[in-house]
Amino acid sequence: MTRQNRKLLGALGISLATLMLPGAAMADAGFKKWVNGFYATAAKNGISERTYNAAFGGVSSPDPDVLEKARYQPEFKSQIWDYLDSRVNPYTVKIGREMAAKHGSTLAALERHFGVDRNILLAIWSMESNYGAALETPERLHHVPTALATLAYADSKRSKYAKKQLIAALRMLQNGDVASKNLMGSWAGAMGHTQFIPSSYLLYAVDADGNGRKDIWHSVSDALATSANLLDKNGWQPGKTWGYEIAVPKGGAAYAGKTKTLAEWVKLGFVRPNGKGFKNGSDRAVLKMPGGPGGPGFLMTKNFFVIKRYNAADSYALAVGLLADEIAGYGGMRQAWPRPDGTLDIKEKFELQTRLQALGYYEGEIDGNFGSGSKAAITALQSRLGMQVDGEPSRRLLDALRN
Repeated sequence: MTRQNRKLLGALGISLATLMLPGAAMADAGFKKWVNGFYATAAKNGISERTYNAAFGGVSSPDPDVLEKARYQPEFKSQIWDYLDSRVNPYTVKIGREMAAKHGSTLAALERHFGVDRNILLAIWSMESNYGAALETPERLHHVPTALATLAYADSKRSKYAKKQLIAALRMLQNGDVASKNLMGSWAGAMGHTQFIPSSYLLYAVDADGNGRKDIWHSVSDALATSANLLDKNGWQPGKTWGYEIAVPKGGAAYAGKTKTLAEWVKLGFVRPNGKGFKNGSDRAVLKMPGGPGGPGFLMTKNFFVIKRYNAADSYALAVGLLADEIAGYGGMRQAWPRPDGTLDIKEKFELQTRLQALGYYEGEIDGNFGSGSKAAITALQSRLGMQVDGEPSRRLLDALRN
């Protein structure tokens, strides 16, 4: 498609994503027919016609951005150290401590009421919306009923999920929890500071600030209380940790996935690299080795698996636990990940961004994340230095800057 044609489409208000749908005009008609037909299902679930019309009034076509994001979700899995670098780093720790001070009384009250560690709540808030910063770009948010209807109509892989969540979202509207125009979230329907899908909102939402609304979009108190309620109702053990970093003895990797008491792990030669012992030797823990046999180990206790009720990925729960510990001031990991030669650790990533900024190549946040801005800066510098241009951070590039 020529640049001139792209400009013409823009002037007409037509996106390329819309044209990628199988017959744009027919898709709109088909979508309207689907929405009209789905009311019968909604009515069987107790949704009134008034609520339904409030949700879909003025909606005549699917959200093409939702389909674009659903279609191009990355299929690969990043290495555990890269995943953690982007989520557990000096930036997220710094903001977490600032939020701990700012919302100290709220966090203390939630900790007393639900028994959930305040630092775990802060870490979840960071993971889900960058402490609410993600909600400050409304152009990236989607009208939840429209987004879910789009998935139910056009995405066969997610249709069952989307229909269930759409009924839950409609129930939220009918309950008066939120007005339709304010029911905004991610392309898949996750909402608010701590990214609850509609069915989880109905189960766990809390009005912590006492204003009569369970407002996870604007009330930090409500959002954090809702997360605490989820963890509490799924078996959080107050006063206990999520797990421990562990030095794996020779041959110990063979025990990966096994469950034993902490005392039994000690007898097998598993010790904490910081030299400390375990508080509750009778607690049972599972050995996890997310970096493979050559990486550090972790003994995961009950609370680790409770965190996984929020997100089922081991990497997510590990990031929450490690970030919470760092916000609390317990210190970071003692052992290194088995990174490939020439790659950077998180401190070196921050140093590279800082040096790129000092030279005028980079104007973004120093956060250790190498998005489009950082990669453009690296590309420009690599070109200037006569290096292979790939836009990727490397120790060779950092050494060149240091010298």
